[in-house]
Amino acid sequence: MDLDFRKEWDQYVKELYEETYDGEKVIYWEVKYPFPLSNRDYVYTRECREMDVHGRKIWVVLAKSVAVPQCPEKPGIIRVKSYKQSLVIESDGKAGCKVYMYYFDNPGGMIPSWLVNWAAKTGVPAFLKDIEKACLIYSKNT
Repeated sequence: MDLDFRKEWDQYVKELYEETYDGEKVIYWEVKYPFPLSNRDYVYTRECREMDVHGRKIWVVLAKSVAVPQCPEKPGIIRVKSYKQSLVIESDGKAGCKVYMYYFDNPGGMIPSWLVNWAAKTGVPAFLKDIEKACLIYSKNT
């Protein structure tokens, strides 16, 4: 949820900020893609709810793409128009948590099979390790 901190640890963030348009908080996120592919960007809303279920802390984060005229597409960047994420984080009551995530986006354009294979075999596991490291650093700084 902390966009400024995300910019510190996520090497794929090119641009990331939140603006309010017509009373609604909207996030703009540009993701670096490897050469020779074009970067992708997202415009989306999200909400977070913290719950206490029988003494267990649970956080639910929902995000989905939106179209806002104040955030037009940029030349040379492919807009991801179909994005949805549902994330649930549950405390294990100790020093850890369980994470459940549904994630979908259509990155558009032609994504070569080598990149799809890299993402599945290397990129996603490495990203999860980066998130884990970031969480450990974040908890020490808060």
